[in-house]
Amino acid sequence: MSICPKNKSSKARRDSRRANWKMGATNLVKCSKCGALVMPHRVCKACGSYNKREIIKVED
Repeated sequence: MSICPKNKSSKARRDSRRANWKMGATNLVKCSKCGALVMPHRVCKACGSYNKREIIKVED
């Protein structure tokens, strides 16, 4: 077995393969306490709660 490629890949084939490697949109969920949009499994920045418990004291 050889590690070298059998034939040369063209620039178009290389670039079209790389075109599918893109970033997806972040999914947001509503905070169960205040209803603000937060990333899942993170502490809410608006009210400082996680899993219906206050983790961080937030000053208004």
